[in-house]
Amino acid sequence: MNLKSYLNLYQLLEVDTSTKEERRHFGLLDESFKNRPIEQLLKWVEMHYSKLKKPLLSETFSSYLYGITLGVVLIAFFIGIFSGIALLNYNGHSPVNVVYFIAMVVFLPLVTMTLTLFSMLKAHKTQSVLVHLAPAYWLEKILSLLPSKVAKNVDDIKINPLLANWIVIKRSQFVALFFSLGLLLSLLAIVATKDIAFAWSTTLDVTPEAFYRFLETLAMPWKTWLPSAVPSLELIEQSQYFRLGDRLSEEMVAHASKLGEWWKFLAMSTLFYAIFLRFMMYILSLLGLRSALKKSFLSLDGVRSLLSDMNEPIISSHAIRNSDDNGLSTQGNLQIIEKLDTSYDVVQGWAMSKEGLRVLNDSMKVITPMIVDVGGTNTLREDTEIIHKSKGEVLLYVKAWEPPTMDFMDYLDELMLVIDKVIVVPVGTVEEGYIASDRFINIWVKKLSTLESKKLWLKR
Repeated sequence: MNLKSYLNLYQLLEVDTSTKEERRHFGLLDESFKNRPIEQLLKWVEMHYSKLKKPLLSETFSSYLYGITLGVVLIAFFIGIFSGIALLNYNGHSPVNVVYFIAMVVFLPLVTMTLTLFSMLKAHKTQSVLVHLAPAYWLEKILSLLPSKVAKNVDDIKINPLLANWIVIKRSQFVALFFSLGLLLSLLAIVATKDIAFAWSTTLDVTPEAFYRFLETLAMPWKTWLPSAVPSLELIEQSQYFRLGDRLSEEMVAHASKLGEWWKFLAMSTLFYAIFLRFMMYILSLLGLRSALKKSFLSLDGVRSLLSDMNEPIISSHAIRNSDDNGLSTQGNLQIIEKLDTSYDVVQGWAMSKEGLRVLNDSMKVITPMIVDVGGTNTLREDTEIIHKSKGEVLLYVKAWEPPTMDFMDYLDELMLVIDKVIVVPVGTVEEGYIASDRFINIWVKKLSTLESKKLWLKR
């Protein structure tokens, strides 16, 4: 299950002309799907895939989404690189203040991830302010303004707001992840190519001891297995920077070789807070998107009636008309039965498809080990072979509105030579719930009465 399958279902429901009978037959092919609606819908899409117009809406939308996402990701990645370069810019006079970089790779990700968690909780709303505040959302809007025939077609798609919000949330995490990768790349590249003096400076009244405890708290995720990536109290004391003009203190100059050790802490902070935690948010957004897809599948227009047609039998009335207590009677020379048994040795349908016969059996609550179609496009030889394979009690469905032909009467004569009993069941259309009108049934009664056979019965 993915966005493509959702869009395929969306497109298929727009052009679907399948009948209630065809849908019910599909549901009978594997009744285990009845309690697994998503899988049943996916199977239905797979079976009717050839009906979809080319180019597929799912391919068009996915191509558009991929292009927009790629553009936004590349922009975010390069913004991350240039932001890192700006934060780590060292002119040889003033040291690089690590506080700025820590704010970018620790506090900014934590704040945005907190907002993302709130936006996930509010994703069900049509207009979610937190979702629409995401930079990725507005970058996409800007790129979508570029002239494109595909963009116009995509705008016509009515996607569930829940699903649309989760798509934005997921892509925002993906974009933020690449922004952070750009920061990390710029840090590693600058450290590898330049001799940078790191320091820390703040207007707030913060002592080296307090700053050390703060950084030690930030480094808790890795300090036990990578202690070298945790700044020591000595390093913090030596790298505290007070900007008095453009001159560095003699003590900082004396310990210049040690000031570069800060890069390990900055790299680990970026890896953990900006990349690892963001990746966890991305995984969470994938799970949320999957859940939104499930709900969106079931909320598409037409899905409820489709599932209902697949899994609910077509209602057929079995009301008894003028019968005795056993449900048996006679009319002229013809024996009449008012209620069908639950099983028969063979079920046949005159000029009917096997698919239609399965749905008929489901509606009539009849089971059988053998279902065959006779008459119609069958050759005389094929019908003769079916007759010879028939045995016991045969249930024979006929279309009530089509009066019995000579071909049918000849077939019935031959069939009664080899079986014990045959029950002819005139049925109406699917729209009528298979209920045949009395006017049509009387025509069948009158015609079948001429056979005067004890093996022949008719279901009213």
